[in-house]
Amino acid sequence: MSQSKASAGRWVKVGLIQMSVGESKADNVEKALSLTRDAAGRGAQIVCLQELFSSQYFCQVEDMALFDLAEPIPGPSTAPFLALAKELGITVLNSMFERRAAGLYHNTAVIIDEAGQISGRYRKMHIPDDPQYYEKFYFTPGDLGFVAVQTPHAKVGPLVCWDQWYPEAARLTALRGAEILFYPTAIGWLPAEKAEFGAKQLNAWQTIQRSHAIANGVHVVAVNRVGQEGPPDGIQFWGHSFVCDPFGEVIAEAGEAEEVLVVELDLSQNEATRREWPFLRDRRIDAYAGITRRFNDEDM
Repeated sequence: MSQSKASAGRWVKVGLIQMSVGESKADNVEKALSLTRDAAGRGAQIVCLQELFSSQYFCQVEDMALFDLAEPIPGPSTAPFLALAKELGITVLNSMFERRAAGLYHNTAVIIDEAGQISGRYRKMHIPDDPQYYEKFYFTPGDLGFVAVQTPHAKVGPLVCWDQWYPEAARLTALRGAEILFYPTAIGWLPAEKAEFGAKQLNAWQTIQRSHAIANGVHVVAVNRVGQEGPPDGIQFWGHSFVCDPFGEVIAEAGEAEEVLVVELDLSQNEATRREWPFLRDRRIDAYAGITRRFNDEDM
């Protein structure tokens, strides 16, 4: 099939804040505010921060004291962005450690609108538990389902990090009308594994997200952090934040240092691509009952 050109563009500029994170939460918030202001100054209308941007990635260890990093909504990691979004007239996707109640915590994406109001939230659904990614210790799986939030410029679908490996999450968010899938992320290499597996891991991470764009006819924005955090064998976050169009083509990509990307998207490409590749039309929704099972053991 050939990729058709959209007859009339519908443009939006997105900002990706890829940054290193220090030990001071207040300093991290101030840095993120400054970089967000920079992105808006370059025309960004929707700005996305990386996962859990206000602190170092604490899930490398299991430590009860680190629950003290959690906040209500709004709190220290979100309240300053309410004021900034209103001042600048932009939408901000903010990723934070939510304290919902005593002993109940989530990894949450908060959508802040141009009026400085919280217009939506999404709680991370898929929670990993791997060496130095001990997220099940800290986060309760999300209970808000998959969401899409209308902004003045686009309908956005927030997902978070580990969600990016699941086609079901991307599909269900797209089926709610999301035109852009945003993935605030904290992913990197373990130093001992980088030489052998690093390039393969990075390629897989990009490939799976590009596939979500193609399968759903949407744009994808992935925002990762950079820098090494934790002990000498702590995670080296690989950056490479990127944006791809609904054909899966990467149209902008950061390196492995701090960087603010501002990228203009033509959302009319979503419609054009779906006309050429009508995957939503051809879905066999009558045949997908098995997807709700953990595994189809009875067929073995």
